[in-house]
Amino acid sequence: MFTLDAHLDLSMNALEWNRDLRLPISEINDREQGLTDKPDRAKAVVSLPELRKGKIGLVVATQIARYVAPGNNLPGWHSPEQAWAQTQGQLAWYKAMEEAGEMVQINNLETLEKHVLLWENGQDNAQKPIGYILSLEGADSIVTIQHLERAHANGLRAVGPAHYGPGRYAQGTDATGFMGPKGYELLKEMERLNIILDATHLCDDSFWEALDHFNGHIWASHNNCRALVNHNRQYSDGQIKALITRGAVIGLALDAWMMVPNWVRGQSTPRGMNCNLEVMVNHLDHICQIAGNTLHVGIGSDLDGAFGTEQCPYDVENIADLQKIPALLTKRGYTAEDIKNLMQGNWLRFLRKAWH
Repeated sequence: MFTLDAHLDLSMNALEWNRDLRLPISEINDREQGLTDKPDRAKAVVSLPELRKGKIGLVVATQIARYVAPGNNLPGWHSPEQAWAQTQGQLAWYKAMEEAGEMVQINNLETLEKHVLLWENGQDNAQKPIGYILSLEGADSIVTIQHLERAHANGLRAVGPAHYGPGRYAQGTDATGFMGPKGYELLKEMERLNIILDATHLCDDSFWEALDHFNGHIWASHNNCRALVNHNRQYSDGQIKALITRGAVIGLALDAWMMVPNWVRGQSTPRGMNCNLEVMVNHLDHICQIAGNTLHVGIGSDLDGAFGTEQCPYDVENIADLQKIPALLTKRGYTAEDIKNLMQGNWLRFLRKAWH
């Protein structure tokens, strides 16, 4: 069965890491030997050929560009306009991949159903385009609310209002505080345009505020469980219950520090911390136990989110290894129907309801 991965930073890797994602992983990593400007140089796990090998035919693919105010030490752009320009460059890359026949934008029910049929036709996947649903990770680049309508016209279908730190419309991971009037205005326009709210990265205050002020469709593209790894980046059981009540699907992330407690960046290793795909299943199982079913969880691997094999499960050499997950789920007692829900069905059901 083909798989849907709800969070990949493809354009960031193409433009900022300067990776030609049309190449096999081995060729990308060979070209990066000796480079030290990024922690994951020569350790990449995501490329378009590997997605096809792993039957990952549909992804939620991001645009991402943070605005940083004076005094904010996070990497980012010094004006919202610069951040907007960065996201437009990322959009241009997706369009270039479409023109090359490598990818195809999925932005409504008709394109979704056509793409699902293509990937379920039983033919060889090697030449099939990867479908992508465009998502914005952090809304800082939305210069004015009018820019959101322009972005929607270009195919934007999901927005996470915040990323790391303080944002223009909401507060994100490691920050605190509320969204405020600008955030409410963003949510209202998202609702009008039927843009999905991605609750990922919202700090607790902004998370609860967003749920109170947004009446549209909500998902969480890449989040794990605070009960298993106690950090504000993760969801508490109360947050998970609230998302389930709203009909959300939560994508499980494969960033090791989010999977196992006490990870030390730059020191811990996946094998040393016993971080493998079984750990992801622990987080998955926790959400399913809270829900009482398998209808609210899927994959949102984030496997190209500025980390590689140095910080992902040790049994993942590249993203095609997501196909190891069904066997692990079977071993845990999940049924064939459950597994289909978790690998693709929950995301597809969500999209069909949102886009009907």
